[in-house]
Amino acid sequence: MELWQYDATDLARLIRTGQASAREAVDSVLGRLHKVNPAINAVVRVLESEARAEAETADAARARGHALPPLHGVPVTTKINVDQAGLPTDNGVIPLKDLIAQEDSPVVANLKHAGAIIIGRTNAPAFSMRIFSDNALHGRTLNPRDPSVTPGGSSGGAGAATATGIGAIAHGNDIGGSVRIPAYCNGVVGLRTGFARIPAFNPTGAAAGRPIGAVLMATQGPHTRTVRDARLALEVMARGDRRDWRWNDVPMRGPAPARPIKVAIVPEVPGGKSHPAQVEAVRLAGRHLRGAGYVVEEVLPPDIERGVELWHQICVTDVFGGLWPAMQKMGDPDGIAAMQAWLSIHKPVDLATYVSALTEREALAFRWMTFFQQWPLVIFPTLCDLPPKQVADITPDGQRDVLDSMRSALIAPLLGLPGLAVPVGSHGRLRTGVQIMAMRNREDLCLDAGEVIEAAEGIVTPIDPVGA
Repeated sequence: MELWQYDATDLARLIRTGQASAREAVDSVLGRLHKVNPAINAVVRVLESEARAEAETADAARARGHALPPLHGVPVTTKINVDQAGLPTDNGVIPLKDLIAQEDSPVVANLKHAGAIIIGRTNAPAFSMRIFSDNALHGRTLNPRDPSVTPGGSSGGAGAATATGIGAIAHGNDIGGSVRIPAYCNGVVGLRTGFARIPAFNPTGAAAGRPIGAVLMATQGPHTRTVRDARLALEVMARGDRRDWRWNDVPMRGPAPARPIKVAIVPEVPGGKSHPAQVEAVRLAGRHLRGAGYVVEEVLPPDIERGVELWHQICVTDVFGGLWPAMQKMGDPDGIAAMQAWLSIHKPVDLATYVSALTEREALAFRWMTFFQQWPLVIFPTLCDLPPKQVADITPDGQRDVLDSMRSALIAPLLGLPGLAVPVGSHGRLRTGVQIMAMRNREDLCLDAGEVIEAAEGIVTPIDPVGA
């Protein structure tokens, strides 16, 4: 077995015990990158010389007997929309290609503090605003399982890299599904953390601030091939940074819930179509959990359709008043067309309606917290449909179908909840998949259930891209 095939947990152990060196690990992953990345364009900035130099430093530290952090020498990737000192935070936008970060964002700093070696930067759509990872600056990322469909977005490069063995952990972020959707499309594990779990902001843009919807909904998270790696990455990424006023210092494991743990599954999400393969994935996940002693029933949480409407009202209004003018000036044609299609379906609202939506969001959060007292876990399909065909969102009809499929992904960000995407079942070359949701700060419950499902489904192993 080659080093690029190991998950982060085992690779860190091999390096820590001297069975492999950081240099060997980096060389192995870079070799894998050069072999498969030309077929998928997942990593758009390769940090080869920097990674090799850091590996030499890591090996020297071990040789001197230094205490080793949990990801010592493990190759990882970061997304192009997060600040990394000395590199551009270009976000797939040509006029931002020279926006050089002077310091690391907290999540990048935390990966480095844990000993991880960043070997490259992964692709995203322009302004990270689509579930298709394509932009005029870096080009299109292809799904290694089926290049005709999206690898997901906005963290599509991260998902595709993880699926093909270009690093064991790939950083991503999520405001409407951008960690969970790429995990689903590429058949890997993706953890959207809950509100304020991982400190996060970009120093390059901190002075300007962000709209309230992004403040409440956007979170960071890892893509991995094993659930245990998602747990490890969470522990690493969640290290405190007081520059982010939202970050809260809470234990990685909360109080034990009443046993047996009750799970509400939602195979068919109200408000639109559901693909039979995704419906079956949710029911199969329920059977896996039932076999492990969970109590599983098909139960609807409160007001799902209204929650989806609130997400759109808040986010469309935020985007229209802030990001949309910049996109019109600096965005690429497909990104602009996709945004125009979204705005034609969901209109920005006036101030009174916007404030009312934020107030109603708060009330809905209370109803969901009450629901979680009885049902600590909720399982939705990650998307309600199969991954859409590339550029399906640039027409109003196509965008309507994409948004219809996304309705299952929008509740977690609206309410600041964690969600763990795991593969369950398959459909042709693609994996089907579900997301496991819990109340805020209970990523541990999602991960515990994810490990049960993983034990039944088998651990994800790296794949070669189709056609490579």
